[in-house]
Amino acid sequence: MRKLLIALLSFLAVNTFAQRSNPFATPPLPNEAVTYTNPVIPGFYSDPSVCRVGDDYYLITSTFEYFPGVPVFHSKDMVNWEKIGHCIHRKEQLPNGLNIFAATIRYHEGTFYMITTTFGNPSGNFYVTAKDPAGPWSDPQFIAVEGIDPDLFWDEDGKSYVISNEFKLYEIDLKTGKLLTEGKQVWYGTGGRYAEGPHIYKKDGFYYLMDSEGGTEEAHSVCISRSNNIWGPYTNNPANPILAHANAAGQNSPIQGVGHADIIQAHDNSWWIVFHGYRSISYPVHHLLGRETCLAPVSWPQNGWPTVNGSGAVFDKMTCPTLPLQPFAAKPERTEFDTEKSGLDWNFIQIPNESNYSLSERPGYLRLKGSAENISQYTTSTFIGRRVSNLNFTSVTEIEFDPEAENEEAGLILLNNGMHFDLMVIKEDGKRYLQAKLKFGSVEYKSEIVAIKPGPVKLQVKGETSTYSFGYAQGSYPFTEIQKVDSRYLSTETVGGFTGVYVGLYATGNGKAAKAVADYNWFEYNAE
Repeated sequence: MRKLLIALLSFLAVNTFAQRSNPFATPPLPNEAVTYTNPVIPGFYSDPSVCRVGDDYYLITSTFEYFPGVPVFHSKDMVNWEKIGHCIHRKEQLPNGLNIFAATIRYHEGTFYMITTTFGNPSGNFYVTAKDPAGPWSDPQFIAVEGIDPDLFWDEDGKSYVISNEFKLYEIDLKTGKLLTEGKQVWYGTGGRYAEGPHIYKKDGFYYLMDSEGGTEEAHSVCISRSNNIWGPYTNNPANPILAHANAAGQNSPIQGVGHADIIQAHDNSWWIVFHGYRSISYPVHHLLGRETCLAPVSWPQNGWPTVNGSGAVFDKMTCPTLPLQPFAAKPERTEFDTEKSGLDWNFIQIPNESNYSLSERPGYLRLKGSAENISQYTTSTFIGRRVSNLNFTSVTEIEFDPEAENEEAGLILLNNGMHFDLMVIKEDGKRYLQAKLKFGSVEYKSEIVAIKPGPVKLQVKGETSTYSFGYAQGSYPFTEIQKVDSRYLSTETVGGFTGVYVGLYATGNGKAAKAVADYNWFEYNAE
């Protein structure tokens, strides 16, 4: 412990000195007011893509195994965003499951297009369309383009093109999904590993082709090339990468892993870039909330190359001018479960078995019926949750659940990439108990059981950056903590994957369908 403390203090001292003496770092501007804070969409909202219609902006992100998939956000200023729908919102669109990678949203002649990759059944690249970005969206049109992260581009002559991370360009008929040309290799990137997220733009007679390279960790970066012909050859920007934090300029930013970007020209002719990054915490470095959507200004002179935020580095507290800010009303902290459908912030793991969820069987309650599957199986387990979007938060729910058998459990859960921490109501020897369970791959830890009285019980999870703690209360009694754990055990560096931590409600029969139902009266999420 003493050696770890000394190492941590040395690390902080060295980095503090480096921040003072780093000639590449953007110096602080103490007299400049903070205009907005990154991330602009906090929590697991990765691989952002944006389009503009007049003075309205629409943004989507990847969602992997969660349903509904590919959320759609609306904004007037690109700083404040409101979720308005999902592109994958019907079981019939991908009835056999989904694993949605990066997506692109574009608008052309009155129609919105979302194109993406799924590793499900079937797997491949597809697009859906809508007249209203809030939905409904069409059934998928799969296309014979290999690779991931496809992009759409319309040229001034009306021809449409598609390209993926393999940098093979095709002309496409978007009415039928038919490819009109063979794929032509137009670029290879700059040599960074795991090239992804290509986008084509046209400006001043040049075709610009941008990608992300280096993998979606600390070496992530954004690079760009250009040509005077859409079919190439493309010439690399000599100042690549245009956005990166794996360098001296960005090493002290609280946001790391920046990349997977999309550039947009605002209705006042200013240029902006949306991208994802993660907020690193603690030492050794790890992150919990997934890759989050961020925003930065872009300078793009005529016939020149785009420059991101002056230095190619971006910070949490931004001082640049913005469009006139138009914030949305704050959402209530408590969900009362008194509506016919769950709200847009709630997700399931894969497409849910609707018979296991009900907001009507007991009005004013969310009723969950435990399936045979458990949360770690990536199948239709009974789970509904929302993204954790703050490093410090408290979530509380009130549950009524009386298990009929010892295999049945229900409660409050923290989840990331199949690993989870549970605060659950169980039965042993005919009596009802509360227990915390921590699942790390093949390792499972359970706390001591705590006897609880008949009737409802309030379950609480509290995040305090480096720890999660679980507690309970009944009646008017205060909360009692029964388990605390280091948060890094749910970090991406520990559990892998591309998502972030969710908090939610679940029920399972652990191999058999549960007979008892779990009724949740309300759910609260409070940022701190």
